[in-house]
Amino acid sequence: MRVAVSGAAGRMGRLVVKNAVLEGLVVSQAFDINEVGKDAGELAGVGKIGVPVQDDISKLDADVLIDFTTAEAAIQNAKIAAEKGVRIVMGTTGFTDEERKRLAELAEKVPVIISPNFSLGVNVFWKIVEYAASMLYEWDAEIVEIHHRHKRDSPSGTALKLAEIVRKVKGEKGLEAEMKTCREGISPRGNEIGVFGVRGGDVVGEHTVFFFGNGERIELTHRAMSRECFAIGAVKAAKWIAGIDRPGLYTMDDFLGF
Repeated sequence: MRVAVSGAAGRMGRLVVKNAVLEGLVVSQAFDINEVGKDAGELAGVGKIGVPVQDDISKLDADVLIDFTTAEAAIQNAKIAAEKGVRIVMGTTGFTDEERKRLAELAEKVPVIISPNFSLGVNVFWKIVEYAASMLYEWDAEIVEIHHRHKRDSPSGTALKLAEIVRKVKGEKGLEAEMKTCREGISPRGNEIGVFGVRGGDVVGEHTVFFFGNGERIELTHRAMSRECFAIGAVKAAKWIAGIDRPGLYTMDDFLGF
């Protein structure tokens, strides 16, 4: 199984290369616009693997592409991968509705697994939140996420997924709720789910879902102590998608058997 990594010189890309090597996978190609020509293994801290970083993804030749880049770049990378019949693990976040639609179209050509968070813990966390929401659907729900000061998108993809889980459950119970990412001035609470991003320092990622009842509340939190958990999940997802023969858009629910 040959794995190509796009965004290989970034923080997540380096961890993906590292964990792919540790899992015994063959990292056959590494793509990035930075650190071109440098050995991807050395950048990842696992020693020289004989795979230089290159900036021309049109030369893609692998079984699976793992992408941790930017939304704009990821769409182009996915397009090239789909045209070449390369399976895709999409870890990039911050997509617009139109870009998500484009990814779904590309998934008609090759298997694509996409998740705003490949952490195994977060994917279990989503299920816990779904269960809690089904029991507490009449309660007020708010979501707060904290990330490092360099994170580009806000709210995070994980927070938006949490909001969608809660919104869907409420809707099934006959309580429609809109997502609200900002409050200022006179802003009484309506039928809404607040989703708020906090940015600062080097926080890897923290998400808390609050359920507020009368005289009590429940807080459910997932904290990522290291980006390693995202890379480990992405590599495991790559091994899984390599065995999928039917094109389609898959999620970590499919991988985990939920």
